[in-house]
Amino acid sequence: MKAIKLPRIDCETVCREIGDFIIESVQAVGATGCVVGLSGGVDSSTTAALITRAFAGYNAHNAPHFELVGYILPTRINQAADVQDAEALVKALEIRYEIHSIETVVEAFRSTNPEAFDDNYHRGNLISRARANVLSTKAATEHKILAGTGNRDEDFGIGYYTLFGDGAVHISPIAGLSKRLVREMAFFLGVDEAIVQRVPTAGLEPGQSDYRDLGYDYDVVELVSEGMDQGLTAEQLTVHEQVAPLVKKQIARYRSLFGEARLNSVEKVVADINRRHQTAMGKVKIVHPPTPQISLIYE
Repeated sequence: MKAIKLPRIDCETVCREIGDFIIESVQAVGATGCVVGLSGGVDSSTTAALITRAFAGYNAHNAPHFELVGYILPTRINQAADVQDAEALVKALEIRYEIHSIETVVEAFRSTNPEAFDDNYHRGNLISRARANVLSTKAATEHKILAGTGNRDEDFGIGYYTLFGDGAVHISPIAGLSKRLVREMAFFLGVDEAIVQRVPTAGLEPGQSDYRDLGYDYDVVELVSEGMDQGLTAEQLTVHEQVAPLVKKQIARYRSLFGEARLNSVEKVVADINRRHQTAMGKVKIVHPPTPQISLIYE
């Protein structure tokens, strides 16, 4: 059975490609820069670092200057470390930022959507949509565009985002990078290692992590997604020498952490990724922010 090829990138080249895309997107609508929501995680941190680098290069030779503004919008569900990491990042990038708790904004929806507060899933999506409203309004009032922070695995692999929440953005700068490549880019840009290595979480439910929700991590998503793109069937992927050992290891790790596997076989994991991928493609048909064309190298 043929090997699944995972892409690599030249970070300098891809930085330039994403940076050019950001500059062109801002210029196209006559905006004054970008707004980005910061969670303290690697995706939003890398997005902010990429935009900062792009604007610095542009501003060195052009006027008026473009500006990036970071907004940190926690609720009571977020850990103090989330805000601390996000604030440390914006200070290191030397960009303007604001911190606003949106807890009262979310609670205001009890008068119209009390049913959403009976379920962590729906309340979490409500938080994401409320946060998106704050960010898009900030962007509008500052005459800026809202930059999304979704990566390739989330956006196009399994659609792991809220459709009218964190998916409601003007541009999606890192949508061509898998989680693995986002981490590589983060290291290249000098993002703090503690942020790069953080356990991925949407921060929308108590004790939530992406791994706990899904039953597998983004390395599995990338491998299975690439396998499907390269012509392998679900049946072939379940016995593939690159996929099966990795998934079995993750199932065992999940059991050790949470007591019982969410998905207890390679077949179920591959089927779950395929199901979620179909959902992701359905979301793309509704909302598909512009994404940069980047150079992925397959060897």
